[in-house]
Amino acid sequence: MKREFGFAIVGTGLISTTHYEQISAIEGAKVVAVYSRSEQKAKALAEKTCTDWYTNYQEMLKRKEIDIVSIITPSGTHADMAIEAAWAGKHVIVEKPMDISLEKAQQMIDVCREHHVKLSVISQHRFDPSSVKVKADIDSGKIGKMVLGQASVNWYRPQSYYNTSKWRGTLKMDGGGVLINQAIHTIDLFQYFMGEVESVYAHTAILAHEGIEVEDVAVATVKFKNGGLGTIVGTTAAYPGLSARLEIIGTNGTAVIENDQLIKHYLRDPKNETEAINLAEMKSLNRGDLNAASGNPAALDGSSHRLQFIDMINAIKEDREPLVNGKEGLKPLKIIFAIYQSARTGQPVNMADF
Repeated sequence: MKREFGFAIVGTGLISTTHYEQISAIEGAKVVAVYSRSEQKAKALAEKTCTDWYTNYQEMLKRKEIDIVSIITPSGTHADMAIEAAWAGKHVIVEKPMDISLEKAQQMIDVCREHHVKLSVISQHRFDPSSVKVKADIDSGKIGKMVLGQASVNWYRPQSYYNTSKWRGTLKMDGGGVLINQAIHTIDLFQYFMGEVESVYAHTAILAHEGIEVEDVAVATVKFKNGGLGTIVGTTAAYPGLSARLEIIGTNGTAVIENDQLIKHYLRDPKNETEAINLAEMKSLNRGDLNAASGNPAALDGSSHRLQFIDMINAIKEDREPLVNGKEGLKPLKIIFAIYQSARTGQPVNMADF
């Protein structure tokens, strides 16, 4: 008989339904428990998903049927909850960001390694067909030497987005604003495509929302170790919500991904291309609708989450690292904290300091 992998969903936020639906769609995977500090929220999610519910995290972790915990609690709690799960011998999937502390994020990695459990940090857009195609072209040399990259996330969040959740917009629990919360996936793909970052120089500001402690506007220039240059732009003030866009420019080609879709793909020498790129076909493969998500975080499609969950299951079966392990999850987080430091000090920041 094929082994069934039991999941626990830890947290009842907006993304919890996506996690449940995508895990449940995987053959050989089942959500067996949900957790929330709030009995009302735990019961509501359990009724929706036909699973057991807990308000005692330690008690839930005693369940032998649970192989993997999927942590979607407020960002500032991620490391602590992941570490407890690792102590209990459970494999860990944690939503972005890993945590709001680099020290705690590293501790999470260390504890998971010490207890021989797998750690996967959600970066689902690495599994998008558009991302897979662009990464393959970069790695094969088809696009050439990286010259310029531009990453922008111009989304919209109303004042109510921050007002209706006590932890959003706070340094203690959110750790930052548009960069660490909304733009982190795009920043992850940015460095995944362009290469290792050498230095950043940035400005951030709070310009469009009241009562928050974190940036709703940010701009940064980036220098990569390979000599390429880039920019990062983010805001949650772009009414009614514009696009998430990545432009990757190399000496031999250019690729543009907008709202998860590969909308432009050019190569200098067509002979380097083994097959024609049908952008309409690529668009059909990218089922996510970030046009909706740019204005409404509940509108995110979850199909790429499913691919990352499958990768985690396969990593356990094959006893290998997940494709987006703790080390990979740290990369965008370090860039974001370097940007924050540069904005505070008004000086360029070398990534060697992180």
